[in-house]
Amino acid sequence: MTGSPPELKSFLEAEMFFGVKKRERIAYAVAGGGLAIGLMGMIAVVTLLPLKQTEAFLAIVDKDTGVAERVVAVEKAGMEQAEAIRRTILKQTPVPWPVLDQARIGQLLIKVFREQVPGSKMKQQLFEYAACYDEPQLAQWLLHEAKHEQARSFAQQRTTLKRKSYVPYFASHFKDILKQCNQHGVDHRLPMNQTPLMAAAAAGNVALVEALLTLGADREAVDHYGCNALHWAMHEAFQNEKFARGPFAALYEQLAPPGIDVNTGERLVRIDRHLSEYLLFQTLWVLFKSRFTHRQRRNNAAFETQSILDAWQHLPANVVRPERNKRAHLSNVLSRNEIERDYAYNRALFVRIAQGWYQFNPRLSVRSGQGDAAGWTPVYAALNLPLISEFANVDHWSGVTGAIDRYLATAGLPARTTPIAAERAVAREAELQRQYEQESQAAHAALLRRQQEQATARLQPAKWGTKLARQQEIERIKQEIEARKKKS
Repeated sequence: MTGSPPELKSFLEAEMFFGVKKRERIAYAVAGGGLAIGLMGMIAVVTLLPLKQTEAFLAIVDKDTGVAERVVAVEKAGMEQAEAIRRTILKQTPVPWPVLDQARIGQLLIKVFREQVPGSKMKQQLFEYAACYDEPQLAQWLLHEAKHEQARSFAQQRTTLKRKSYVPYFASHFKDILKQCNQHGVDHRLPMNQTPLMAAAAAGNVALVEALLTLGADREAVDHYGCNALHWAMHEAFQNEKFARGPFAALYEQLAPPGIDVNTGERLVRIDRHLSEYLLFQTLWVLFKSRFTHRQRRNNAAFETQSILDAWQHLPANVVRPERNKRAHLSNVLSRNEIERDYAYNRALFVRIAQGWYQFNPRLSVRSGQGDAAGWTPVYAALNLPLISEFANVDHWSGVTGAIDRYLATAGLPARTTPIAAERAVAREAELQRQYEQESQAAHAALLRRQQEQATARLQPAKWGTKLARQQEIERIKQEIEARKKKS
């Protein structure tokens, strides 16, 4: 350095002593700014996300191809905060159509049947709901109690109307659906209270199911009967051979969870996917409502092996192995898991209603929710037996109502009430019964009066010369003759 020019020496000294301090100040500033941003981010997360069970995802959808990509995942949060995230950060808006969830269904039932509001709009909504969820009794009430003539063709229109609310989900091009998910959230509700994943599963659209899962669609989201996307696909597979032999194999692999957690009331049980009990449990879950809404071979609202085998007859081998699709095996699985069975690996899943007939154990609870908000829901509450009772088949099969009463009582749920749609019919029947009893009582009283009058008349002497007087005289003479014969 001794030979350096004065200018260079001064520059080097400044750089060594002052440059370091300057860079240090810059580094502190950058670090402080980063820390501030990080703290604000943490505050935002803490403020917005102490939530319940809602997952939000930010997705980018290509406007030309419809290809979607999940780019940001937001941790679980509560409903109010989740709504704030959707509106402010994700720019998501509520759906613009009415959703027929349980609350809305109750409102429509009151308007149509109890208040008898004029017009056909609400009647048609209920009719389409009856088609989507296969509620023939509701269709009958719409026809006879609400005078909705379209309900007369329920059987013919059911399949078409069922798919009305999710027709686009059958198409191979679904960029509009993904855009809709970006606008309203990937788990938004369709008019019939399905999520897009449920609709895609019911439509058998494997590619759309994969796309929705990529966006973070919730496999565990359920409708008001406790059915998720897998259950919607299973319901189709049980009724449609083409569906069962076609897309269902792939759908099952995509949607079936690795296990089912249940609480027997005494212990926690996990039913792993490889077990025979797994598919059996899922099957009974899907078919549960039909035990009350459709006529069965017995009126005990329970399951027999044949009904399960009928549902499984077209399922692929990756869902039910051929050696398990047998009556003997199925009967064994049912019996070894009934609550009274002495079996080392008894999971206490079922209760025996009669010989060969089973139903879910009423003390059973299933896991609901996730994370900190996870809890246990009684199985009949999760399957919404109270709502099922609103549309139970009572016209030709009155034994179902008795079964509902027993199940609700054993499960500790509120007692069954008269279905809203049937209130007027029940009132008319009660009035007819009351009139019948009054008429019967009046007829009985009149008969007693006539008998009393006849007895009184026989005891009093009739006027001489009348027909009655002659009959009395003849009867008196007969009695005297009989008395003389006995003395002689």
